[in-house]
Amino acid sequence: MSDIKFGTDGWRAIIAEQYTFDNVARVAAATAAWIKESGVTQYGVVIGYDARFLSREFALLSARVIAAEGLTVRLSDDITPTPAVSLGAQQFDAVGVVITASHNPPEYNGYKIKAPFGGSASPAQISEVEALIPKSYEHDSLPSVEEFIGQKAIIITNLNQRYLDVIRERIDLDLIAKDGSKIAHDSMFGSGSGMISALLGNQVVNLHDDRNPGFHGTAPEPIVKNLIELPEVIRANTCSLGIANDGDADRVGMFDENGNYVDSHQILSLLTKYMADTRGLKGELVKTVSTTDMMRKQAEKYGLTILTTPIGFKYITEKILEGDVLVCGEESGGIAVKGHLAERDGIYIGLLITEMCARRGKSLSALVQELFDEFGEHHCRRNDLHTTEKRKLAMIDFCKNEKLKSIGGSKVVSVEQPDGIKHWLEDGGWLLVRASGTEPVLRIYSEASTQERAQQLVDEVSEMVESDVIFS
Repeated sequence: MSDIKFGTDGWRAIIAEQYTFDNVARVAAATAAWIKESGVTQYGVVIGYDARFLSREFALLSARVIAAEGLTVRLSDDITPTPAVSLGAQQFDAVGVVITASHNPPEYNGYKIKAPFGGSASPAQISEVEALIPKSYEHDSLPSVEEFIGQKAIIITNLNQRYLDVIRERIDLDLIAKDGSKIAHDSMFGSGSGMISALLGNQVVNLHDDRNPGFHGTAPEPIVKNLIELPEVIRANTCSLGIANDGDADRVGMFDENGNYVDSHQILSLLTKYMADTRGLKGELVKTVSTTDMMRKQAEKYGLTILTTPIGFKYITEKILEGDVLVCGEESGGIAVKGHLAERDGIYIGLLITEMCARRGKSLSALVQELFDEFGEHHCRRNDLHTTEKRKLAMIDFCKNEKLKSIGGSKVVSVEQPDGIKHWLEDGGWLLVRASGTEPVLRIYSEASTQERAQQLVDEVSEMVESDVIFS
């Protein structure tokens, strides 16, 4: 059995510890072997990479290994967002490989695999790749990239331009431009840098768009604590909204015109209303277990089916391929809608929300309030706990054994364990305890009718993790 395991979305590890050139070569060799054994495609591989330390070099090595195994490789000519690689995989009917650790801290890098339909490879496919990872792979004597290019085994490709051309077809940029409002874009030093301004020019105010493989010390995850400057830029430049993307630009976070954070739960609900109500489209809603219950109320109102999956977009992707999905996503900012990719795309989703504001003629804050007026206030919170493995496992066992009887003075009325342990409370709120699939972290999620209540729930249970009660 291989020592390399893929998590919720790809293989991720600390650079120079497990994430080494030798190990990347092993995973690339397994990818090539899987393609040849499974017959998943006859058109080779599309490879892209993010702005992390040595990502380009890891991508070049992956390209050499896969080309040496007899497969054609289309290699990005520059740093590129993950959804651009997914689009490339779809356009070329190829497997996509992205060298990225997404939102992880800067000491990490990673390796994502995309299927030819343009979305994450399935859990079954990833298991097949894992089973083929060799104990070692000799790569020092491989031909150079230049030699493979001369043989047409590696083809340098402008994936970013292909991606921008598709965005121009699918987002009403003229409507956004006619509105004239400025938009702030925080690419978090990631591979989404410059992409929105390439579409909307001087209408965009960019920040954190220089290339810094250490992300200036901040994990490129678009959550409030990592986006301190974005609301200030919005207010200073009188922007209509702000869009933030993670390190590989497949996730999104947003702020309204007042600099208030609009989380992924609200974005999903806004998109549901826009697609089902404003546009009159039909289809299923798909959300992960950690995502807002407002979507269930919307499903009832709009006559839509709603499905709940474990956390990880690969599970949502399975539903997209099986059915007719209208809006889908997860708490962490990975969102997709009908008519685009079977894949998260933080740039596209940010622009679709911008289009929605322009078409509805309302500010983002007004549209969020419209949701609350119609479906009631829903507020979600999440605490990420860097605790000991002993305490993490003890807390999970405590919850699995249903020892958590009440939270914040509200009785636990039912417990579900589809992915983590979800506690439903008598006041209508919920709390979820779950170990991260990408980091050594215990995550505590909640939803309640006020921000204060949602925070109280996660804080109370977070304090329990460091107490002795979980060992009782």
